Amino acid sequence: MRGILVAGAFALFVSLFDTPLLIRILARRGYGQIIRDDGPTSHHIKRGTPTMGGIIIILAAAAGYLIAHALTRSPMTTSALLVLGLMSALGFVGFLDDWLKVSRQKSLGLNAKQKIFGQVLFAAIFGYLGINFPDIDGLTPISQNLSTVRDTSIVLGSVLVIIWVVLMVTATSNGVNLTDGLDGLATGAAVMTFISFILIGVWEFGQRCSIATTSHCYVVRDPLDLAVLSASLAGACAGFLWWNASPAKIFMGDTGSLALGGALAGIATSLRIELLLIPLGGLFVIISASVILQVLYFKATGGKRIFKMAPLQHHFELMGWGEVTIVMRFWIISGLCVALGLGLFYAQWVSS
Repeated sequence: MRGILVAGAFALFVSLFDTPLLIRILARRGYGQIIRDDGPTSHHIKRGTPTMGGIIIILAAAAGYLIAHALTRSPMTTSALLVLGLMSALGFVGFLDDWLKVSRQKSLGLNAKQKIFGQVLFAAIFGYLGINFPDIDGLTPISQNLSTVRDTSIVLGSVLVIIWVVLMVTATSNGVNLTDGLDGLATGAAVMTFISFILIGVWEFGQRCSIATTSHCYVVRDPLDLAVLSASLAGACAGFLWWNASPAKIFMGDTGSLALGGALAGIATSLRIELLLIPLGGLFVIISASVILQVLYFKATGGKRIFKMAPLQHHFELMGWGEVTIVMRFWIISGLCVALGLGLFYAQWVSS
């Protein structure tokens, strides 16, 4: 448990106090945000704000995790290292996208096919490696069973597991990317979801089948270490949020949004709570759904729209809501979704 506190505190410290240094470096090099001309006009004042802040989130999370293990002298686990690898790989895809935008001074970086290819490639590698490396009990980081709030009896098999992981990772990373449109919105929602992962990881560790005598114990490979990693990610995001809150001094960019989406999907998969990620990351689901509905309705009706603009947060901007108001209310929705997810997790344990 000490590792969770150390990881969260150190990641928070690194992110909080090193982000200003990154802001100065990025500003000196002119790596500022490029604003789309077809977006809300209120965003034009944000043009030039340093972007690629996801760099510090990744570094702070990794540092918090490593320092926690160094101080507690506990071994690092394959599950957490695979999630860190996935997060870093998707962060690299996002970094390329951000780099092309700032270097070209246009709002177009990687095209959609290139970005999806990178996400699919690294997600597939994560899925393949995750069903290997069994521990002494034969448990692999990723189960071959479909999971809801725990593993079900539905066996997917190796190929379907990899395909399922690819779908989860690409959907979640793009969901966080779509949510990252207002100052602090995606960062704050991510903090809440990572905190829920801490609680779930600790609970699964305390109720693991190797020590629990109940029939509804959990068969999860490294739940406590995944809780340590989740604490590190929550701390890193919280420290970054200090500078990303309105008016933002820095944006996470695709570097951060793709990395955080990968971490969310990777941890949910490794904790065997794959479908529970839908309520736990409810805000990301809602905002992604708004884009899907907008596109489908637009095509079906020959040009009509459900929302004034998608993603959903921009619809409310065009309705006249203030940015801070939207962010606060969406954070409330995110908190309620997390509470629902945790309630479902606990209710399943009680009912079983």
